Amino acid sequence: MSMHVLANRSWSGLLMALLLLCFLGPSTVVAQQAPPPSPISVPNPSTDLWRAVRQRNTEVAGTTQVKGVESGVLVSQSGEEFRDFRNEMFVGNAGLVIGAAAVVTALVYLLTGGIPIDGGRSGRRIKRFEDIDRVVHWFAAILFIVLALTGMTLLFGKYVILPLLGAEAFGVIASASKEAHNLMGPLFLVALVLLFVRFVSKNFPARGDLKWLLKGGGIVGNVHVSAGFFNAGEKVWFWMVMLVGGVVAVTGLILDFPIFGLGREAMQLSLIIHGIGAVLFFAGSFGHIYIGTIGSEGSIESMTTGHVDENWAKTHHDRWYEEVKGSRVEASPAQTVEPSRRGGGALNSPADKVP
Repeated sequence: MSMHVLANRSWSGLLMALLLLCFLGPSTVVAQQAPPPSPISVPNPSTDLWRAVRQRNTEVAGTTQVKGVESGVLVSQSGEEFRDFRNEMFVGNAGLVIGAAAVVTALVYLLTGGIPIDGGRSGRRIKRFEDIDRVVHWFAAILFIVLALTGMTLLFGKYVILPLLGAEAFGVIASASKEAHNLMGPLFLVALVLLFVRFVSKNFPARGDLKWLLKGGGIVGNVHVSAGFFNAGEKVWFWMVMLVGGVVAVTGLILDFPIFGLGREAMQLSLIIHGIGAVLFFAGSFGHIYIGTIGSEGSIESMTTGHVDENWAKTHHDRWYEEVKGSRVEASPAQTVEPSRRGGGALNSPADKVP
């Protein structure tokens, strides 16, 4: 090959290289300096589906062939918020209220040791309650105890029973508590009506009630405070049972029977009102149970036998005693003179405890 041909090929290759550099060089530099292209945005069908299911972007309910209250709502947005409120705020505060009531009751007993009968037992009894009154009282009391225990189990069981007994045992207890609570709840409303009918006439305000409250039943100033058939404290408890118990019973019916046409928000509100009323009711019952048992000597006999000792009547309900003395006072069938636990005097024989 001649030198002339080689020279022509060399110049041709050099020319091609220059042309490639002119056309490809600037584009390569631009490509290196330009930012990377953004990814292409593609709608996610699953995201759009669940957004529609949860109805986050619309107030319009879904469409369904099932007809009923909120049947078009597939996922309730307020459910999680309500559960957090119940678990984090309500349960803790309810425990504080009940615990405070229990501590106060225990302190009162430790400081006072209960109220004795002035002068000890006389050996003479006064008829205080008819048999029907005691039946109604114990009917309501037994229902209240069952509802209180099962309700507290449902409220605090996850925090108290579950760690102690384990999931399986707690599941059985919680299920049984739920069924008992739902079945007994409507009966408690019946008990409230019976209590109202039997005792309302004796629980209207009367003279001396304000003084009784101001003196704390005689605790303030350590003086005797006059009272009728029921004192002011018992009247306050009666109306609390009627009002707070009525609210608890009605809201319990709403929760028991979601066929009243109420939506989820109304049911949640009913549950909160039901819980607040039940906690106040339960805490208040500590005082009533304490005074009716170990807190006041001889008080429990009025609801176990229907009779009370004459000196007990003079001590706690002197105006009522003055009204009925002579007509309702009877001697004990048999008297056994024994030292009384408090205040001396005679203690009636077991036969005296039978009406």
